[in-house]
Amino acid sequence: MELQTNGQVEAAVRGVLADVLGLSTERVENFDADTPLFGALPELDSMAVAGVLTELEDRLGILIEDDEVDGEMLETFGQLVAFAHAKAGA
Repeated sequence: MELQTNGQVEAAVRGVLADVLGLSTERVENFDADTPLFGALPELDSMAVAGVLTELEDRLGILIEDDEVDGEMLETFGQLVAFAHAKAGA
């Protein structure tokens, strides 16, 4: 598997959030590391989390185990990007 750069991972996470949650590209482009996600975005409910994680797996070619999923990784945009970055081996 080809290692992905942090920018590629971040772009993938932005794309997944926009596509799965139906958020505007403009809104997602304005997310920074401290932007709160779970609990702050009404679109990101417990049902949407599964869709976001599945789509991240598909786009990044990673496998996310159930025991790796917790509220902390979804707390902010930066934490989700860092998680995806670590999983992608970038």
